Formats: sequence, structure tokens, C-alpha cells
Amino acid sequence: MGYVAMRGGEHAIAEALNALDLLRAGATDPGADPGEALTIAAIRHQLRLLTDRVMGEGGLYAPDLAALAIKQAHGDPLEAAFILRAHRSNLPRLGTSPVHHGGELRLIRRISAAFKEIPGGQRLGPGTDYLQRLFRLDLLNEDPQAVRAAVARILGDEIQTKIPAMEFPGVVAGLRQEGLLPPSRPAQAAIDITREPLALPVPRPARLAHLVRGETGGILAMAYSTMRGYGYLHPTVAELRVGYLPVRLPHPLTGELVEAGEMLITECEIVATHGGGPGKGGAAGKEGGQPRLLLGYGACVGHNEVKAIAMAMCDRAMLNGDERGPAQPAEDPEFVIALVDGIESMGFCSHYKLPHYVTFQADLENLRQAAHRAKGAL
Repeated sequence: MGYVAMRGGEHAIAEALNALDLLRAGATDPGADPGEALTIAAIRHQLRLLTDRVMGEGGLYAPDLAALAIKQAHGDPLEAAFILRAHRSNLPRLGTSPVHHGGELRLIRRISAAFKEIPGGQRLGPGTDYLQRLFRLDLLNEDPQAVRAAVARILGDEIQTKIPAMEFPGVVAGLRQEGLLPPSRPAQAAIDITREPLALPVPRPARLAHLVRGETGGILAMAYSTMRGYGYLHPTVAELRVGYLPVRLPHPLTGELVEAGEMLITECEIVATHGGGPGKGGAAGKEGGQPRLLLGYGACVGHNEVKAIAMAMCDRAMLNGDERGPAQPAEDPEFVIALVDGIESMGFCSHYKLPHYVTFQADLENLRQAAHRAKGAL
């Protein structure tokens, strides 16, 4: 595709960037204080869900850098994720961690929609499910002293910053013992999607890796299509977990695994029945003639429950496509993987704003000649 050079373009771009800085500082708003800056700590903690989303889609667990990207991008999550992913592409590869398991999570939230009583109990934790979608006008002019007093009333004199690790048996383990779920699938080797090109057919580890850094809205749209009839998936959340996963790496000298830190993740397992889809013959999947539930899995960086649930649904839908051939868009791995990367799709959409003078003039010339020939033929 050809572009044309523009005289004076560099100066115009510099002035456009200056205008962005003026907008960020609030200099164009008569009621704003141009010296009032939004701190990185405020973004991290008060916009924590946005920070977690940017880290997941940017493919780098770095809360401070994600907060900086949000500030630099004026709050645009796609642009912020783009900045974070661009930075990640320049980082050295220091090592590879072994496989980690969700059972190691230091949980802050654990719920199940399938059972009221689950082994280890449910833990509601922080969640927005029971919020009233009404404005809290007291937040308009929030007093820092009042916030500290409210925190002290809720937590008392001592704030517990570290929740001890506890063992929580998985909900789906009991279903497997009853024979209602198929045995665990054989482990597949991890695929580094940042270094290995996408090749069809896409193996499940690569599909999940692409979903992990996929755009939340894109993944949700794919999952929603199965809910609205473009598929045969009827899911129930067997277990949703939010917690801190200890990250272990081999020591560079001894080779022994050491805990390098921890990261907040959201993990979801859904169980599903089919609504009489082709080749399924009824309300559940069959393996060897025995009706069984179907399992889907999703996990993402940070606290992002909608994305984890939607990931699990997309995982199950693509597994359905593996078993009987994709009959719906969400069951086709090539379709899903190609469209859920928000940074790639945003870049493709945004490039249309760049100069296309040469190509458009060529199209116009072709149209004019065709119209002239048609007029002459009359």
C-alpha cells in the first residue's frame, strides 16, 4: 500500500502531541487545576480493574507500568495495552517457569454457581455482583481523611495484608469421581506464542495463550454468540477463583525452584451441557456411549471475572468444534484466534486514518473511466 510524504507533517505531529499533553493536564478546562496530576499509585489502586485488564491484554504483569500506560494513553485500555506490549517485546527472556496449578492460589475470592456447598466452602470476597448501579454522589468530593476513617472502621486497628494460603479441593474433582466428567486431558507442551508463529490447526495451549492476552470485549462477544443460539453451549460456573499465584523459577546457580514473587490471576472452570447439537444426541456429551458433562477452562491475568468465564466458554466451544467440526463461529479456532486480539484489530482499524491519497485517487480514476465508458456505450 502506498503513502505519500507531506511537507510540514513533522511539525503538525509535534503540535498534535502537545495538544494531547494539554488535554491530559486539564489546561483546556476552566474548572481544572493544570497542576493536579493523577498519580500512578492512584491509578493502580482506584482503577485496579482497568490496570488488571491492561496487564492481561498487554501480556505483561507489571502493575506500575500498566498504570503508567493508562495515564499516558488518557485511559484508553487498548492504547495502554499496546504501549505495554511494545515495552514487553524489548525485554530479555530470563528464564522459563514450570507449570503452575490453580490449587496453589492464595485465594481472595472463590464461588460456585453449580453447588451451594463446596469442599472448603465458598468465599465471596471482593466483587461487583451485588452493587447497585446507582451513582454514589459522595465520591464527587471525596475527603481523604474520611476514606481513612472508613477503612479503619471496616478493618479495625490492624490491616491484614497477607492472607494465609489454604487448600481448597477443586469442585470438578468430585464430578470426575462420579464419572460425570471425562478424565483429565493429557498434558500438552506449552507453546510460546510470542516466539512461535501461529500454525493451523491451533493446539489447545496456543489457543488458551492467545485468549489470555485477547481483548475482553472480543472474547465476550464470541462467548455471547454461543449463549444467543450460535452454538449449543449451556454453561454453569463450576468454580471461579481469584487469588495470588506464587511464581517459581529455577535458581540460576542451583537449578532449584525458588519463589520469585506472586501475581494476581482469575481462573474459571465451567461445566456445560449441549442443547441437542449435531452429533451429541441429547443434553450432554457422550464418550464411549456414556453421557457426561463437558468442561471448559479459562484463566487470565489480574481480576477479570467476565473474561475468565468467557474464555472458558470459548475453550469449550472450540473443543466442541474439534470433536465434530466447527458449525458456528465460536467453534472455529482460526476464526476466534484471528479476531480476539484487540491490539491487532485496533491497529488495523486505526491505520485507515493514515494518508491513503494514492490508492484512493487510483480508485477514483478507475471509477471515472468506467463511468465514461458506460456513458459512451449509451
